[in-house]
Amino acid sequence: MTSPDDGQQVFDEHRNLLFAVAYRILGSAADAEDAVQDAWLKWSAVDRSRVSDSKGYLARIVSNLAMDRLRSTRHQRETYVGPWLPEPILTSGDIVDDVTGAESVSMAMLVVLETLSPIERAVFVLKEVFDFSYVEIAAAVDRSEEAVRQAAHRARGHVQARRPRFSADRTKQRDVTTKFVAAASGGDINTLMDLLAPDVTLWTDGGGKVRQALRPVSGAETVAAWFARLGDSAYQGVEPADMRVELVEINGAAGLLFRGPDRVIATITLTLDPEGRIIAIHNVANPDKLHAIVEGAVHDLGDR
Repeated sequence: MTSPDDGQQVFDEHRNLLFAVAYRILGSAADAEDAVQDAWLKWSAVDRSRVSDSKGYLARIVSNLAMDRLRSTRHQRETYVGPWLPEPILTSGDIVDDVTGAESVSMAMLVVLETLSPIERAVFVLKEVFDFSYVEIAAAVDRSEEAVRQAAHRARGHVQARRPRFSADRTKQRDVTTKFVAAASGGDINTLMDLLAPDVTLWTDGGGKVRQALRPVSGAETVAAWFARLGDSAYQGVEPADMRVELVEINGAAGLLFRGPDRVIATITLTLDPEGRIIAIHNVANPDKLHAIVEGAVHDLGDR
C-alpha cells in the first residue's frame, strides 16, 4: 500500500501538470489553484493501491473539478461588466520553446476557449495540448470514447475557425512589444500605426472595478489614439511620471506590466499576425484578476 508520504510525493510530481490543465480549462489562476487543492483532498482520501496510473487518475480528478467550477461560474461571466478576459499569469521561458504550449496558454487562445462548453474545453485541452489518448480522456471526463471523439471534433473545428493569427517568433514578439510601449509612452501615433494591423482590436477588462472600455475598440486609428494618450495623461489615477512599465513574460509571450507607486495597475499582451503586426491587444486592469501577478509566482505550464 502507498504511504501518505508517497502519496504526497506522487501528487507533487504532477502538481505542475494539474495546474496547467486546470488553468487552461478555467482561465483563472485562483480557480485553478483551488481545483488543484481540491484534487489533493480527493487524492489523499483514495485507496492508492488500486491506482495503476497516477498521472491519468489525477488528471481525471482535476479535469472534473475544473469543469464543475467552470459550470458554476458561467452565469458570473455572462453578467460580467465589459469584456471578460482570462486572469494573466507570469510564465517561465520554457513554455515559449514549445509552440503548441505557448499558443494554448496565450490570452488570445484562452478567450477562444471561453466560447466552448466545459466538456469541449476539457477534451480540447487534454487532447490538443497534453496529447492524452481518447481512451484516457474518456476516463478523465466520464464519457464514452465516441462522445469524447465527437466533442474533440466540435472543439477543434470551433477553435480552428476562431484561432488567433499567432506568431511563434519569440524575438519578434519581444521586439514589437518593446517598440509598442515606447511609442505609446511617447505619444508617437505614427509608429503605433506602423505596428498595428488595420483591423486590430483592443479588449480592456476592468470588471466594473476600474474605468475601462466596455466594448472592444477596433481599427488602427482608434486604437493608436487610445494608447497615444498614455504618455501625457493619468491612467487609473497614476501620472505618467509615476508609472513604471516592465517587460515580462505573461501567458507564454512577452507582455507589459504596469506598476504605480503602490500597486500593480494592469497588464497588456499583444497578439501578432503572420506579418508581425499587432492584431489583438488584451488589457487586464481588474484588480481582482491581478493577484497572481502581484504575488509574483512564475508558473511552468508544460506537461510534466
